Amino acid sequence: MRRASFAEMNCSIAQTLEIVGEWWTLLIVRDAMFGVTRFDDFSSRLGIARNVLTQRLDTLVEHGVLVKQPYQDNPVRYDYRLTEKGRDLWTVLAALRQWGDRWTAENGAPVVSTHSCGQTMTVEPTCSACGERIGTGELRVHPGPGATADNPLAGRR
Repeated sequence: MRRASFAEMNCSIAQTLEIVGEWWTLLIVRDAMFGVTRFDDFSSRLGIARNVLTQRLDTLVEHGVLVKQPYQDNPVRYDYRLTEKGRDLWTVLAALRQWGDRWTAENGAPVVSTHSCGQTMTVEPTCSACGERIGTGELRVHPGPGATADNPLAGRR
């Protein structure tokens, strides 16, 4: 089944899904964050079909999430390394993991993240100006500088 494209939608979430919204993509990024860099290692860890893995890696390289670096000449083989853009997906993955730990992990979290202080780490949205934790009831949305007339928030202030 072919999925719909969000390419024309003026929404940062939709545009992000154009890059990382395929089923395997965030698992590839997760493994890259764990230090996996080689095609065969992604393939064996994930159990993903080679043609699908090739497509997903190509998309991530095309969009600057990963960079290809040759490590062997004959035949040419590549490492796939996260760029700054790719590393910025860490908070997305951490939030998804945390949600999954709470709502889908019947026997408890399969992986626990700890901070360098030794304590378990959780993703907590905070205000970048005052540092206070943000709950959903405290969040307000307004049209941004990239809003267009067809934006659902257009005209709202």
